[in-house]
Amino acid sequence: MSRVRVGPLGPDERAALADLLGLARLPGEYATVSIPLLDGVLRDAVGDGVHGVVTRLVGPVADRAAERRRAAAERDGLWDWFERHPVVARQPALAEWAAGVRRGGLVGGSVTRTRDELDRVLRVLAELPAPGLPQPVFADRVLGDPHGLDEPGRCAGLVLRALAASFDLPPPLDAEARRELWERVGIAPDELSSTVLAAGFRLPGDGLVPTILRAAADAGQAAVLTLGQLRAATGWAGAPADVWIVENPAVLALALREFDRGCPPLVCVSGWPSAAGIRFLRTLAAGGATLHYHGDFDGDGLRIAANVIARTGARPWRMSSADYLAAVAGGPPVGRVTPVPWDADLAGHLLRVGTTVPEERVAPALLAELSG
Repeated sequence: MSRVRVGPLGPDERAALADLLGLARLPGEYATVSIPLLDGVLRDAVGDGVHGVVTRLVGPVADRAAERRRAAAERDGLWDWFERHPVVARQPALAEWAAGVRRGGLVGGSVTRTRDELDRVLRVLAELPAPGLPQPVFADRVLGDPHGLDEPGRCAGLVLRALAASFDLPPPLDAEARRELWERVGIAPDELSSTVLAAGFRLPGDGLVPTILRAAADAGQAAVLTLGQLRAATGWAGAPADVWIVENPAVLALALREFDRGCPPLVCVSGWPSAAGIRFLRTLAAGGATLHYHGDFDGDGLRIAANVIARTGARPWRMSSADYLAAVAGGPPVGRVTPVPWDADLAGHLLRVGTTVPEERVAPALLAELSG
């Protein structure tokens, strides 16, 4: 700043300003003062410039421009950390949610408060789906506060909006919609209604889950495992080297018809995976199994695939652009499509072609690979 406008000035103030600056005539009610000129006059008169004199009279003078630059850098750093966080980056469907959170701005204008709150939200999302815990128990385990996800509350609200984005649902507007979202991710679901289908598993041991799985495999049937049964199991040794995951029960039924008692290890998540499904897959992965996932080629199918891959470490199985383009034909529209992390071009192909490839259509190719 090289000039400053001052005023309104009374007669005495106008005379004082003219004397100070050595003006030939009195300034008007409003005057524009040259800062370099004033700085020189003050140095000649009192041995100090404008900044020093003002500091002595009114106290330290902040560098507002530097403060604004610093605040902008802190805000940019916060949002960069948030949008690049692994929880967000692993699920592209959350990108729009993250952008909306950013548009909402800082909590109370504070970068520190905002980061603390977003860290809590991301910690919750990283632990979902939960293993069938009541909400206060889950909140205490993850946040150290049994009331950390109470409603209404900003943390719970942001988590629910993120879940709605993941499932491609509108934000929940009533208690029933919020309850359904929590139950989808294993917060206090009924331990009997949360299930997963499995076939072809012959795990060693005499625990309940290995026994059920072996009996079903020996009969050429699928087993239905409940969340309660899986929670009672502490893990098992001898997991298969490879486990194949499908989205639709019809594909599992075709595999059993094809392979009978020789069916390879198959898991069906039946659409969006339940808490039981995620728990079973994570336990298999922890036991050394490599998980391979296939699902529908449509908007929801890609989001389900991204969700399973992010939460279990599964690998995409015949889910590339080439697989889609080789199988596409007439079919229903693909719906809303979001990017996928394993193939940068896949979402674009679905949007361009606009046609769904249901998993059942490519089942013969999947079974042929399993046969080999």
